[in-house]
Amino acid sequence: MARAYWLIKSEPYKYAWSELVADGSTFWDGVRNYEARNNLRAMKLGDLCLYYHSNKGKEVVGVARVCAESYPDPTTEDDRWSVVDVEPVVAVAEPVTLAAIKADPALAEMALVRRSRLSVVPVDRVEFQQILSMGKTKLPRAAMAKKRGGGK
Repeated sequence: MARAYWLIKSEPYKYAWSELVADGSTFWDGVRNYEARNNLRAMKLGDLCLYYHSNKGKEVVGVARVCAESYPDPTTEDDRWSVVDVEPVVAVAEPVTLAAIKADPALAEMALVRRSRLSVVPVDRVEFQQILSMGKTKLPRAAMAKKRGGGK
């Protein structure tokens, strides 16, 4: 099955890219929207995620990889919610702002623009590559291989 691409949002004062890098991996919790939850549940091992700082910054700052598929959110007893584990892959050399994304006609249909309130959205391969290009970032060779197992 082909790799899928996603965009995950975090407010930098709650969980910044630098914290993911320091931690090595984390579970992506706190999603309380059914559409975003369903996106989490669709994520597969090795899928890549654009890491977006929302509210303050409003920019893509890194690329993460799904290192464990969905399981019940350990921060709640409500079994309707799920998490996945993600690990850092690479920081974006030049953060890609929401304004730059909106200004690029090739990204006009991107879910970040059309479904801006969702914290987890799909990204197509062309959009993913365009964001990396705008951020002057190349994926490390190791990121191209799907990783097995893991997480915290």
